[in-house]
Amino acid sequence: MHDKHLRAIDLNLLPVLDALLRHRNATRAGDEVGLSQPAMSRALGRLRHLLDDPLLVRGIKGQVLSPRAEALRAPLAALLGEMRALLTDPPFNPAAEQRTLRIAMTDAQASLLLARLVRRVSDAAPGIVIEWVPISPAVPERMALGEIDLSFALDTTPLPRGAASEPLMEDEVAVVVRQGHPCGGAWAMADYARYPSIVISLMGDAASEIDTALAAVGIERSIAAIVPTFRAAAEIVAATDAVTTISRAFAAPLAPALPLQLLPAPLANPRLGITIVWASYRGNDPLLVWLRGMLRAVASGALG
Repeated sequence: MHDKHLRAIDLNLLPVLDALLRHRNATRAGDEVGLSQPAMSRALGRLRHLLDDPLLVRGIKGQVLSPRAEALRAPLAALLGEMRALLTDPPFNPAAEQRTLRIAMTDAQASLLLARLVRRVSDAAPGIVIEWVPISPAVPERMALGEIDLSFALDTTPLPRGAASEPLMEDEVAVVVRQGHPCGGAWAMADYARYPSIVISLMGDAASEIDTALAAVGIERSIAAIVPTFRAAAEIVAATDAVTTISRAFAAPLAPALPLQLLPAPLANPRLGITIVWASYRGNDPLLVWLRGMLRAVASGALG
């Protein structure tokens, strides 16, 4: 076959040709592939034209394959086998995987989930390495390029283009101050103007939803420090009269040791909904589907 014929190939003809070569009979081949006799005759005519060969010829004891057709039997069977393998999802076995999976998360989320996740993954798939990637403005682009596999985000954060998400866990914000703080164990919106705040900046922007809520009631808070991690914010608060407003689930285990007080946040909606985010084009990757399931199980245990 010359290269000029490649554009004329109809892949639907390949199973017909395979059946024809095996049965050496157009009627039986048509029955196998579900073609009527007229349709099979048309298909045979197209194959003969495409291959420039009669394929079936009359012999002494009936129809036989032409030399060209005989030579096609083995390579065609192998080709169809490779095509079926290409179009069929292989069985997924996490224990056989050898990959590094990168998850973008804050240090608060890592504190809650990472150790549990690594333990579960190591038990089920010892060839998988979990790499924690800090949240940064580069995460959406790196995820689109396949350099980051999953990311955590608030469910109030707009998804980047080409991304998909699913819920992971429910948390809430708490006002965190040191034990013995002069606020006296209660916190009102006006207290944000009385005591400086420690702000966590993950994306190079110190603004937060708290500032929006404060601006709505005419309050502007002062800022003592801007830090890149939640742990640093908690440690500063433990040593000063400053305040930070962060995840209750993260802060609660730290409270006895630092020591800290966790107070109800005076916000209309203190809820924090955390989602898993991934590039849409990788949504059916069986390894990422499996990893998301692992994360859901870990998150359930972390907050249970």
